[in-house]
Amino acid sequence: MENNHMKLEFLSKSNNESFSRVVVAAFASQLDPTLEELSDIKTAVSEAVTNAIIHGYEYGEGVIVIESTISGNTIEITVSDSGKGIDNLEEAMEPFFTSKPNLERSGMGFTVMETFMDSLVVESLDGKGTMVKMTKHIKNISDKER
Repeated sequence: MENNHMKLEFLSKSNNESFSRVVVAAFASQLDPTLEELSDIKTAVSEAVTNAIIHGYEYGEGVIVIESTISGNTIEITVSDSGKGIDNLEEAMEPFFTSKPNLERSGMGFTVMETFMDSLVVESLDGKGTMVKMTKHIKNISDKER
C-alpha cells in the first residue's frame, strides 16, 4: 500500500463527532479493514474527539484537528486540540477516572482507545491543549486467512 495522508479541522461541536469518525473510517477503508477493525478505529476516534469537545474546550468552542497517515498496512491517527490541557495526565488515563461525574461519563475513554488500537500516546500541556496519537495495524489478506 502506498503512503497517504489527510488532515481535517472542525469546530468542537458535539454534532461534529460523528462526522469526524466517518471521515477517518472512509480514509481507513483504502486498507480494506474488516468490519471489526473499522469499528475499532471509529470508536477510538469518537472517544478522542469527545474528550476534546467535553474536556479540552469545556468553556467554549475551539478547533479540533485530525491528521491521519497510512503507511503500509498501518494507519496512524492524531487528534489534537488547543484547549485547556490535562492537569494530571497519569490520573486521567486511569480507568474510571472522570473529571465530569455530573455528566454521567464512565471515565473509560483512554482505556477504550488503548483497547481498540495497537498503540496510544497522549501528550498534554496545561493551558495549551492535548494530542492523542493512535495507530492500528490492518491485517492484510494473507493474515486474515490464518
